[in-house]
Amino acid sequence: MGIIIRSDLSWADQVNYTVQKAWTALYFVMRIVKMGNKNPKSLAYTPLERPILEYGAACWDPYRECQISALDRVQNKAARFAHHSGGSDWESLAQRRKIARMCALYKAYIGERAWKAIGDRLQAPRYLSRVNHHCKIRARKQRTDIGKYSFVNRSITDWSQLPEGVIETSHGKTHIFKTRVRKV
Repeated sequence: MGIIIRSDLSWADQVNYTVQKAWTALYFVMRIVKMGNKNPKSLAYTPLERPILEYGAACWDPYRECQISALDRVQNKAARFAHHSGGSDWESLAQRRKIARMCALYKAYIGERAWKAIGDRLQAPRYLSRVNHHCKIRARKQRTDIGKYSFVNRSITDWSQLPEGVIETSHGKTHIFKTRVRKV
């Protein structure tokens, strides 16, 4: 398992590899767990399929609609298999990737080990209005799509829209921050 980085910094190869591997794992699960209600099928999906779809997703979270829909098709097929219908109570992959990005940025913001290098480059905005929280981070100006839709820039935009209480009352605990972001 790894993350594929192309020379032009496009995540297309990573998304295609992930989708292909996820389809293979899903068909394996569908062959093994043919009969039964939704509980064993959901239990099989969670440890076998979801880690493939989410490995390193905080960094390579796709922004192109075709890549997002390719990943969602895998989860939708698994939901139809597990629940025998189109609806499921599973959190969407896009929402799960957004929460992973926000948690990674939170780790950078508080200066957690591996994320400290990114956290040191985050800057406070030049101006704060009355509605902004004091933990707001200044967005970087980028000219290319790679820069505009990078992990850090997309996360900064979402971070700045969070209520102030979500960031301040987490006390440096990532799991508390994650549950509060889910509630927003």
